[in-house]
Amino acid sequence: MNLDQLRGFLEIAETGHFTRAAERLHLAQPSLSRQISSLESELGIELFNRVRGNVSLTDAGNRLLPYARRMLADAETARSEMAGLAGLVGGRIRLGATPTLCTSLVVDVLAEFHERFPGIEIEILERGSKSLIAALMEGALDLALIVTSVGSGAARAVLDREPILSERLVVVSSTTRPDPFAEQTGPLDLLDLAGVPQIFFPENYDLRAAMDAAFHASGLAPVVAVEGAEMDAALRFAERGIGVAVVPAMVAARPQLRTRLLADPRLARTISLARRSDMAPTHASAAMQALIREIADRIGAEGGDSLVARPQGA
Repeated sequence: MNLDQLRGFLEIAETGHFTRAAERLHLAQPSLSRQISSLESELGIELFNRVRGNVSLTDAGNRLLPYARRMLADAETARSEMAGLAGLVGGRIRLGATPTLCTSLVVDVLAEFHERFPGIEIEILERGSKSLIAALMEGALDLALIVTSVGSGAARAVLDREPILSERLVVVSSTTRPDPFAEQTGPLDLLDLAGVPQIFFPENYDLRAAMDAAFHASGLAPVVAVEGAEMDAALRFAERGIGVAVVPAMVAARPQLRTRLLADPRLARTISLARRSDMAPTHASAAMQALIREIADRIGAEGGDSLVARPQGA
């Protein structure tokens, strides 16, 4: 079994077609067919169903697929490591992060990393935490910045997870409209929040699930202004006074938004740096990890009550 065979196998699995796969690999179609036949002969089992031009994975092919992805990812990591040995002058890092972190923490990380190590190529995957965990375990990422909130257990699937920042959730409302919480002093409790029209995220958002669980546990039914908005849209809706929104503290710093902390300190999210524990980090990814910790510590020191670096017991 060699890497060329695995690349061919993976390309056919993704395209569902030998000819298109051969074109993408810049191979003649008969050459690709011979590679796959040789792989199947070596393994002693058919990997593809071939029926009237339609190509699909057999059960054995489906079993091989995650291993092939991981083996090719490991090979790419090895190449990057060798390229980066000479003083971090080359190499590549594949970093995953959630959309909210891509517009906050990751911006600072990339700017400083590029300044320190301009020869390192960085590939970004912007997805939700569950998708990032899957990509990490398949070997498609070197590092992932994931978030978990109250009631979330997805991060337990990651083999090595280091909490780097704890972030309180805040309520944002428009500075161009009267303050809906003007009569309340200090942090808001859920009863204060439930009576004000809110902008809710989609149900698959971890933050939405955390807030739904908190309201349910308190026996409260919040007023819904808009449901299903993504993060940037929710912030813009709040700026226009359509409703209030509960968001992470790091994304709330906008001139047209006022913020109020929620009273319950458990209404927070933990930002964690995740990686596969069965592989030693490359020199480049180790440098990236160190910088992420450094910037998280800096943000935590400057964040007051809403941000805490290196949360204990997270």
